Amino acid sequence: MPFELWSAVAGALLVSIALIGSFFRRLPLTTTMCYFAVGVALGPLGFGWVHIDPVAQAGLVERLAEIAVVVSLFNTGLKLRMPFRDPLWWIPFRLAFVSMALTVGLIAAALVLFLHVHWGAAILIGAILAPTDPVLASTVQLRSAGDDDHLRFSLTAEAGLNDGTAFPFVMLGLGLLGLHDIGAGGWQWWAIDVAWAIPGGLAIGALFGKCTGELVLYLRRKHREGFGYDEFLALGLIGLSYGVAVLFQAYGFLSVFAAGVALRAVERRHSGSDRPPADVLAAERAQRANEPDIVATSEQAPAYMTESVLGFNEQIEHLSEVALVLCLGAMLAPNDLPRAAWWFIPLLLFGIRPVAVALGLVGSASRKKERWLMAFLGIRGIGSVYYLMNAIGYGLSDQFSRQLVSLVVFTVAVSIFLHGIVAPPLMRMADKK
Repeated sequence: MPFELWSAVAGALLVSIALIGSFFRRLPLTTTMCYFAVGVALGPLGFGWVHIDPVAQAGLVERLAEIAVVVSLFNTGLKLRMPFRDPLWWIPFRLAFVSMALTVGLIAAALVLFLHVHWGAAILIGAILAPTDPVLASTVQLRSAGDDDHLRFSLTAEAGLNDGTAFPFVMLGLGLLGLHDIGAGGWQWWAIDVAWAIPGGLAIGALFGKCTGELVLYLRRKHREGFGYDEFLALGLIGLSYGVAVLFQAYGFLSVFAAGVALRAVERRHSGSDRPPADVLAAERAQRANEPDIVATSEQAPAYMTESVLGFNEQIEHLSEVALVLCLGAMLAPNDLPRAAWWFIPLLLFGIRPVAVALGLVGSASRKKERWLMAFLGIRGIGSVYYLMNAIGYGLSDQFSRQLVSLVVFTVAVSIFLHGIVAPPLMRMADKK
């Protein structure tokens, strides 16, 4: 497809969404469904203008998905303003660790039992499809940092955490397939991929987020410095926390998420427990854009910093979502869906996920209706695409890679349309209650 045609199609899509985006809120549709439909129309199932070979171009798709996920994870962390001493944090931690492990195990068991898949391949597939998504789940996540809805908080924090906690299982599956060194008896996997990479990633991100936030506020309040570059601050903190974590063999996804949470914690500590209303912050941003002295001396300076960073990152996140979902739609090809997917995808969404959530939250303080909604609203998306492309890069066979691509892309497609139609009315009902 010529660049000129790409430019025209992308421009028409973006202009259309800008003009009629609000119209989608009154329909049982989402903009993500629109992006995906356009991708399908451009790909082999439609006009055939776009041909994306997910195996041959796995590296490119992996990088696009990586950018989308890290930006979204940082935004997710910035929205979580609940202090760590609040017991509500235990719910997403249990979802991201206990329910995640159970989901991987149940998927692997189903594939081994019914399809006689190798345990390594089964665990790898489970790890790819288990995490919920921070990029495509805006319908069920916190609407702002001032939102204190318990259901939305749990789903948001779970999506932020489990996009990193799935990594050890990806490494385990690759290790059992002989593509990653897990050591004799798995000791290296336990020591590096589990015991170090998870807490190490969280610690590195938290350190950079806290130190950066404190330094920026100090410069702005004490020395009237460090104004006007919040976009650089956002991208710099994401790149710093992610890059350093990966260099030290820790999980960059968890590091970026922790950096966002830590930056928000700095704002909460300096601003107090009550966050100013969103309309006040918006008015302050408009009024003080060119008045750094006022911002520096204002008590709202911490909130101004975090909201500016969040607003810029959300724009990048939206653009990344458009690009990735278009690519996903264009990846679908005729006769590409494996027969097992007809029963496996419903089993994952309506069987395995609810069972894993129910078992993971046994004895928790969550209400029964909230648990049912958490169980059903486990949206799959760009995180699974990243893990898929990352695994292909380790040297999976061409045949297995293509089967895996078909299964993952169709699972994400079903989740986009199923949750896109059902999630908005369910969340509106929950919000009213």
